[in-house]
Parts: sequence; structure tokens; C-alpha cells
Amino acid sequence: MKSSLSKYSRLFHTLKYLKFKQIYYRALYKFKSAKVKSVEIFGNRSWSWHGPSLFEQSIFNETRVRFLNKDGEIVDRDDWNSDQYSKLWLYNLHYFDDLSSVGAEVREQLHYKFVNRWIKENPPCLGNGWEPYPISLRLVNWVKWFSEKTSVDERYLASMDLQAQALLQQLEYHILGNHLFANGKALVFVGAFLKSVSSEKYLEKGLKILDFEVNEQFLNDGGHFELSPMYHSILLWDLLELIGLAQISQNSALAHRLSKWNAIAKEALSWLQGMIHKDGEVSFFNDAAIGIAHCPSEIFKYAEQLGLSWHQPHTPLHVHKASGYATVEYEKYSFIFDHAQVGPDYLPGHAHADTLSFELSVGDERIFVNSGTSLYGISDERLRQRQTAAHNTVEVCGQSSSEVWSGFRVARRANATLEEATECQDYVRLTASHDGYKRLRPKVNHKRSITAKANGLKIEDTLTEKVSAVFHLHIHPDVTCTRINSRAIQLKSKKGKKLTFKADSDIELLPTTYHPNFGVTIANKKIVIPFESGCLVTRIDVEG
Repeated sequence: MKSSLSKYSRLFHTLKYLKFKQIYYRALYKFKSAKVKSVEIFGNRSWSWHGPSLFEQSIFNETRVRFLNKDGEIVDRDDWNSDQYSKLWLYNLHYFDDLSSVGAEVREQLHYKFVNRWIKENPPCLGNGWEPYPISLRLVNWVKWFSEKTSVDERYLASMDLQAQALLQQLEYHILGNHLFANGKALVFVGAFLKSVSSEKYLEKGLKILDFEVNEQFLNDGGHFELSPMYHSILLWDLLELIGLAQISQNSALAHRLSKWNAIAKEALSWLQGMIHKDGEVSFFNDAAIGIAHCPSEIFKYAEQLGLSWHQPHTPLHVHKASGYATVEYEKYSFIFDHAQVGPDYLPGHAHADTLSFELSVGDERIFVNSGTSLYGISDERLRQRQTAAHNTVEVCGQSSSEVWSGFRVARRANATLEEATECQDYVRLTASHDGYKRLRPKVNHKRSITAKANGLKIEDTLTEKVSAVFHLHIHPDVTCTRINSRAIQLKSKKGKKLTFKADSDIELLPTTYHPNFGVTIANKKIVIPFESGCLVTRIDVEG
């Protein structure tokens, strides 16, 4: 009975945050399927895409493909929807990112074969390929690729129109967020490219979606509202490509929005610059992994090619107030501190229970890391990677700071507050707290104060009650650990940089796993410090 009540409570605390629109469209799409029909196609507009092609090769011959570090064989029509592959892997199959990949020009004939196969083996409105998100990404890839051809056969244009019709009937209002943004972008691309009876409708609807979502999704400090550096990079790239389309196509409706898009992109570029490590890649807060979004350096390069410039202040402390992250940078080391909410209340699907966690690098080497993300879907491992114990923060009474469950759900969630952000001549202090454990008995609040100086930092974790708690601190797999005594460990990076970690309680060193990419699991270690006193003080000293 207690378990049943707990289940219903969790469901209630998940659903109560949803917008009516999400519930309405989820119900609508259960009973209404997309229907498409052939219409007259007049041709395509005469502009040619010349943005960068950066995806890794994923199509290798007429049947062999590779996505998310997993190989596959697409031999017949059933393989496009085979249950031997994950949903995300199949989505990637239908994206056609290889059309915009490194060295794609030498695979043109292979690409034509795959496009022809897709049209023949994926009849309208059936299977993964006709779901709105894969349609959105594929349409953009097809539009860019076909725009570079001297002539385009009408059957390809007709297929794109059918796909746009299907997309228009199942826009992802039930999900919102990055999915709806992708829908809007796709409609803009196809509307600006096709000449058909519906092309203006596609363009107008796409722009209407984007006019709202650009304001909704990019916060005042430039961060994307889902608070994942990976998704921020994806959405920023989408915005840059829309800017590129406006410049290339000379479409008046796009040109009208160009100045606003430019301004938002500059803020988003500045945010990204502050949320990457010195190795040039994104930090791992919420759903984040390397290799899904384009590398930040390529994003910055493309932005420069579009004529954008931005500025990141050169100070030891930089606080992203709206998104809830702070970066501290000294000559020897740097770290990023998470005092953010879990994400938009109505869209926490990519949230982890990582409140008050941090990541730290010495030079261009990561030392303390959140565990990353290797998979989506519903599984024990997906849930484990989202839980507090997979991040560099404090777990109380064996519970996560936010009630993450299933693959993309959050029930009761932590509300975080930044209490202090002080920059002085010889130190920086950050203090933040959250109430994620108020659902426990007794109710508990967690406060973390980090005092950073040139040679290291002190972390003070305080709980409002004396309860069973554990500080988890994950170590990058390239770092070697040597125990000094029961309360001190020396860490040595691959390049020989040394740090000493000390605590005022006994330290355990346990095996765990690290997931820097989708489909990748690497053995590493984590520091675990149980405490029941309500207070824990730890120190990290950086040598050299």
C-alpha cells in the first residue's frame, strides 16, 4: 500500500508542473495520426548552402552504418525500425547527418542510394523516420544537401513536402523545448527552399514557433533553459544555422529577424565559453556528453564566419545568474559550480540530480568530473547516471536531491539559491543551498560554501539536521590516486600535475564508471565520505 501511494505521489509531483498544452497535445496525438497527400511542386529556390560540414562519417557502404559508437546493418526495410537497436540509435539512422559530414562529397552516390532507399522503404507516416524529431533533423540535412545540387529531381522535392506536411500535423507541443525548436527550424529551412503550394505556410509556421521559442529558451545570461551545456551547444548551432540561412537565402522574413538572432547568439556564445573546460569540451551538468553537439571550437569558428563577435570577461569569478552556474578560474586550476534549478518546471527531461555539484580542471586536464551520460531510454543504468551519487555533491539518507525517475522524469525537485558570490583580492567565495531534501523526515536543507584561493579550495557542506549523508567526488580515469592516510589522498594527472585531497572525516575510494560519450563506459574511481555530524569540510590543494 505504501509503495502504491509513493508511486501516485511521484506521478502527481511530476504531472503538476506540466503545461496544459503538453497534456492536451499528448492526448490528441494518441488519437490523431498524420495524413499526407501529394501536391504540386514548382521547384526549389536558387540558393546554395555553404555552412560547415562537421558530423563524423556514419554511412560506410550500402548497408553498414555507425551511430552512438555502435555499428549496424541496414539490409532491408525492416531494419529501419529494428528492435535490436535503441530508439535513439534508430533516430540517428533517420537523421541523415552523413550528408553534412566530413568528407561527404566523396560519398555523393552512396548518399543518393540511401536517400532513394529511405523514400522507398519508409512509406509516409509509418515508423521512426516519420516521427517529428527525426523529420526535423532530416529535412534540414536534405535541404542543405540538395541546395548544393545544380538540379533536383521532383521526387526528392515531393518527398520533402510530404515530410513537411507530416511534421506540421505533429509539432511537438507535447514536449516543447529543444524538440519544438528543431521543428520550427526545419519548417523554416524547407519553407525557404521549396516552391510549392504550402511552402509559405511552412515558413510562416516555423517562424511563428521560433519567434516565441527563441525568447523562451535562451535566458538573459545567454544559457539555454534546459541547463545542459550539450543541449545549449545544439540549440546555439541551430540558431547559428538560422542566421546562416538568413544571410544565404536573402529571404526578407528571415532578414527581418537577423539582428535579434545575432544579439541572442552573442550572449549564448559567451555563456558557452564560460561552461567549457580548458580541454575545449563541455562540462557534464545534466544530460551532457562529448560528440553529440559540435565541438565548441567549431561553434566559435562558425560564429566568426557569420560575422559575430562576443566577449567573456577575464575575471577570476564569473556568475551566470539566470542559468545558475558560476566559473572560477585561477592560473593553476579552474572549476564550474552548479547552483542551478533542475531546468524548466514543465520540461526537466534532461535534468540530473546534480544540484551543488562542481567539476574541476588543472590546466587542460579534468580532475573531478560528474559521471556524464552514455544512454537514454528507461533502464537502471540510465537512472543511476541521473542520480545524485553519480555527481560531485552530497547525497542524504540514500536519496537524490531531486526525485529523478524513469528515463526523463522528475517529481519533487530541488530549489537552489545562490546566497553569496564574492570576489576579493586573494579569494573567491561561493555559497548556495537547496531544499531538495525537505521531503525527508526530518526535513533537511543542504548548503555548500566554496572558498577558492590561488593554490586550492575549501568546501564546507552543512546540513540543517544530523542525518546520514555521503559526499561523492568522481575522479577522471586518467588521474592516479595514492592514499596518504585515512583522511587524505594524493592525485596525479596524466601530465604530472599533483593535488592533495583532505577531509575531516574518513575517506573511502571506490570503483565506479565514467561516461564521456554516448555508448561509452570507462572504469574510474570516486571518493566517498560518509558523515552524520551535519557538517563536512574538505580541501583540495593544487601543487606547482
